Amino acid sequence: MATITQWVEGARPRTLAAAVAPVLVGAGAAGLGHRVAPLVLILTLVFSVLLQVGVNYANDYSDGIRGTDVRRVGPVRLVGQQLARPGQVKAAAFTCFGVAAALGLGLVLAAKAWWLLPLGLAAIAAAWFYTGGSNPYGYRGLGELFVFVFFGLVATLGTEYLLTLAVTWVGLAGAVGVGLLASAILVANNLRDIPTDSVTGKHTLAVRLGDPATRRLYVAMLAGAALAAAAIAVAHPWCWLTVAAFALAVRPVRLVRGGATGRELIAVLAGTNVLLLGYGVLLAGALALSTR
Repeated sequence: MATITQWVEGARPRTLAAAVAPVLVGAGAAGLGHRVAPLVLILTLVFSVLLQVGVNYANDYSDGIRGTDVRRVGPVRLVGQQLARPGQVKAAAFTCFGVAAALGLGLVLAAKAWWLLPLGLAAIAAAWFYTGGSNPYGYRGLGELFVFVFFGLVATLGTEYLLTLAVTWVGLAGAVGVGLLASAILVANNLRDIPTDSVTGKHTLAVRLGDPATRRLYVAMLAGAALAAAAIAVAHPWCWLTVAAFALAVRPVRLVRGGATGRELIAVLAGTNVLLLGYGVLLAGALALSTR
């Protein structure tokens, strides 16, 4: 039986920046012209975190039963390391999805934002079918695209819409920046796993592109996120503060460009997660200052 600590590690708390940052940025964009309801913001944040934890457990389960996690480096794999039974991890994933679905339904009903309902269901389906089902899209090189769409565009703009019943170009630019950084986390993860994914049939984007091109893609995604923040800063100068977050990118970029492999890339994953969180906090804070 896995310990509580192992279950927490299996939830991969370091990845939760991908759940928190889009909600913060969406709330920041909403606050430019509207009063943000704290309860709606908190519940939206809980929904996003539950979805991310569900993704992580689902990924652990699906990769574990396929045998692709057996020789991986990185965080705890509950199924791959035989720390928990596959059924337990699958149940944990669907519990997170179920609670998130109930919470999301409540938010949609309260806001009367009916069009968000199919998007929420699509987000949950995307979370499962990333590595689940008979033909997971994560095994076909589409993981980064789906992360960009759901943890960037949908999560950020969905938050803004729940709070204001509208979306803005600022929210869209912020969503692009967040989506690129969230996708960069997956790029770094898949760059590390190229050797094992190549022999287990997991044809991620990194496997398809190859090592050198994947490293260039990672750097390009970070540059794109910086440009998105700069675009917002042209209209809202406080947002130039967001550039400070990219001091956190120096070490990850140096490692990626320097050819780091295996366990050395764990620092890149951690650094990119911190960068995403810093980006979200600083951009949301700068947008809040812009309303004064």
